[in-house]
Formats: sequence, C-alpha cells, structure tokens
Amino acid sequence: MNTSLLKKAVLAALLAGAWLTAGAALKVGDTLPELASYSLEGKLPDTRGKVVIVDFWASWCLPCAESFPVMDELQKKYGDRLVVIAVNVDEKASNMDKFLKKHAVTFAVVRDAGQKLVATVSPETMPTSFILDGTGKVRFLHNGFHGETTRKEYLSEIESILK
Repeated sequence: MNTSLLKKAVLAALLAGAWLTAGAALKVGDTLPELASYSLEGKLPDTRGKVVIVDFWASWCLPCAESFPVMDELQKKYGDRLVVIAVNVDEKASNMDKFLKKHAVTFAVVRDAGQKLVATVSPETMPTSFILDGTGKVRFLHNGFHGETTRKEYLSEIESILK
C-alpha cells in the first residue's frame, strides 16, 4: 500500500476521532436521545419496548464493514425482539451508498447528515454501538468491533436484557 495514502488515512481517522469525542459522551445508564428529533436521513423503525442496537459507523471504517454481517445476523436471529439501527456519519451520501452496495443488510440504516446526533452522543471511535433496553436506557456500550469477541458479547448482552 502507498505509505503516503496510509499516512493520510491515519491522519483522517485521528482527526475524525478527535472531532467525534468533542462533546459529553453518552454512557451506560444514560437514555439515548429521541432519534426522530435529529432529522436523520432514512426511515427509523419502531423501537418501543424492544432491545435496540444503535451503531455509529462510517464508510471508511474497516471494522464497521466487519461488524455489518454480525449486526445482520443478530437482526435475523432475534427478529422483532431486536431493532438494529446503523447511523452513518459520512459527509457524502454517495460514500454511504457505495458502502451499502458492497455490504447489503436487512437492518435499518440512517444518515446523520447534519452531524447533530453524533455531536450529542459523541461516540469514542468507529464503530461505536449502544445496546439499549426496552425503555431506551443504554445498558451496554462497545467502542470498536473486535470480531468474534464482540459478537459473543452482543449475544450475551442481548440475552441478558431479554430475560
């Protein structure tokens, strides 16, 4: 790989991370703000009374691409007991669209074009996932995606909420 390109990619990721963590971060025990109030692009599913995974991602994020099949697996496994909402933070919708053509999913995908939700939630890294209980309270938080380890944690955490 071209080292100049790699350096630019690393710099962009660091700058994006610094920008994303500028506000007060949402944490375990907090209630996720009402998503409908953020003018997100795309259709928000009904989340009332369901376990919800809200996953912040970007098209340039390799771990995000790795997490999508797992999120899709979870959505299929738990059906109407779980809602997965992937919140894209790309500046350009075309970048998101190109990513979704390569990584088709069955769960809801919305875009935070105005960067208002991401500024409120302040995810630490890409991806960042919040697992909510049926009242909208953050029960679990994942910074990054670490393959099978994260997948197992998701399964255990979802099961603990559904009990």
